[in-house]
Amino acid sequence: MEKVATRGRPREFDVEEALSAALRVFWTKGYESASLTDLTEAMGITRPSLYAAFGNKEDLFKSALDLYKREKLAYIGEAVSAPTAREAAANLLEGAIATITEGECRGCMGVIATVTCGTEDEAIRSHLDRIGRDSHNALIDRMQAGIDAGEFPAGADAEVTTQFLLTVLRGLSVQAQAGLSAAELRQVADATMAMWPSQ
Repeated sequence: MEKVATRGRPREFDVEEALSAALRVFWTKGYESASLTDLTEAMGITRPSLYAAFGNKEDLFKSALDLYKREKLAYIGEAVSAPTAREAAANLLEGAIATITEGECRGCMGVIATVTCGTEDEAIRSHLDRIGRDSHNALIDRMQAGIDAGEFPAGADAEVTTQFLLTVLRGLSVQAQAGLSAAELRQVADATMAMWPSQ
């Protein structure tokens, strides 16, 4: 547990706890709508402490995204390790639904950030793109493995299949943010799997 002593009044805080609190703020408000006051109040620290431990708001957001990837997107790695591409897709949908409907933080933070960040936030977009690219490539590899194993009809394309799955996942995120329940989203997942092309 890393603690940081701040300047001024002697005070220590747990960096991971503070970062988790910042993640919740960014997740619920988006990058541009999350003010420094929102962040420092949620994190229980002062602005000088935030700057000393995390840098500026952009740096803090990048750190929060990295935490999101480690903790909230772990289900992707578990999903792609399934024995078949079909099971991987089903596990991915279920993992996503569990993540985007838990507690006060609804929707996928990556999707929310992509939609809410202005075009001037090139560094943030680049960071988001890198995180998304890692997941994208993992899914393409898994779909290609399924194609190579003969799980899909002739002519199946790993990139197209991955884009189809990601489109459904993004739609689920938007619907979760709009208030649909996990049960309602699972109906969409069931319909998706009913149309899934692999065995």
